[in-house]
Amino acid sequence: MITNPIEPKTLSFDDTAIAFKHQTNKELKESFWLFKAISNNVLVNIGPFMTKFAMAIKLPITKIIKKTIFKQFCGGETIADCTSTINKLAKEGVGTILDYSIEGEEEESVFEHTAMEIIDTIKKAVEMPQAIPFCVFKVTGIARFELIRKINNKEELNKLENFEWQKALSRLENIAKTAFELQKPLMIDAEESWIQDAIDNLALGLMRQYNKEKAIIFNTYQLYRHDKLASLITDLTLGQAEGFILGAKLVRGAYMEKERKRALEMDYNSPIQADKASTDRDYNLATSFCLDNLKDVNFVAGTHNQYSCETLIEKMEFKSIENNHSNIYFSQLLGMSDNLSFNLSNANYNVAKYVPYGPVKAVLPYLFRRAEENTAIAGQMGRELKLISSEIKRRKI
Repeated sequence: MITNPIEPKTLSFDDTAIAFKHQTNKELKESFWLFKAISNNVLVNIGPFMTKFAMAIKLPITKIIKKTIFKQFCGGETIADCTSTINKLAKEGVGTILDYSIEGEEEESVFEHTAMEIIDTIKKAVEMPQAIPFCVFKVTGIARFELIRKINNKEELNKLENFEWQKALSRLENIAKTAFELQKPLMIDAEESWIQDAIDNLALGLMRQYNKEKAIIFNTYQLYRHDKLASLITDLTLGQAEGFILGAKLVRGAYMEKERKRALEMDYNSPIQADKASTDRDYNLATSFCLDNLKDVNFVAGTHNQYSCETLIEKMEFKSIENNHSNIYFSQLLGMSDNLSFNLSNANYNVAKYVPYGPVKAVLPYLFRRAEENTAIAGQMGRELKLISSEIKRRKI
């Protein structure tokens, strides 16, 4: 159960004592040196190649990864491994979203295993209802990417592909039904634009089925796409008309460079916003829209952007919405933006950290993407390092 021994006080995202209260001196120093390394673009760019090479020639690189970047951003290799992280976060009033971060698989046996693993995270969330407020999964974790692309493009499937798709739908239904029966909110992550329409349709279908009384199924809206604010508005209007509650996770996005590169190579208009200011504008408009329709939507503001957090808080205060309103959650990734997560929790806002887990080798694509994304975000590493440095100085260590 989440307990927060600190009395809520005036919110300051610069309060490093609260932000890093959960970290020992040793852990804080380790975080400092890791972020120092990640801030080096050269290391990040060659890291994936060097890691694959080291693994190919049987160097003990896995142990090094497990003690560094894996330790910072992942809860462990199994659900059981994550329990200490879950309890550590819960002690400071921060929830956990267990994320089985296996990517790029193609085998049916792996999809079956992943589906059962996702169901196990739902059962774990039922065991720890306050500490684990949401569960999450990717559709590509339980279905082949190319198959989803064909569905997205409304291409005709052959007999074998149709059988494969029916099995994927069965896995999806089993996961969603389990979440509904156990009354545990379940988020469906966003993916690349060329398969996202298919995922959106699946998510809306599940919402129609399971979100009549409360928001169980959540879809994800990547606001770095110029069409996603309109999608959010359309989907909420649809929910109001058809009598289901919209579950929405609002994020900026995770595939920007890949999206732009593909659009250029295949000569179509990029779905990505023209600039960061447009993304920030749409993100803040999306949170504002959700606040204006709070009785019909539950939403998670997944953001590492301090200004977006401040803007949402100001709008909540203006509308006299209580800090811990059950329809509003803030969310950040484990190991990042602790100044946001823990100070929000201390001020009695609902907060949950994404806690990825899985075998080290299988989680590597996720870890490399984290490093690449964060070096691409102007000032992100600088802010992390500055805050950690401030706390190291405050502690005089």
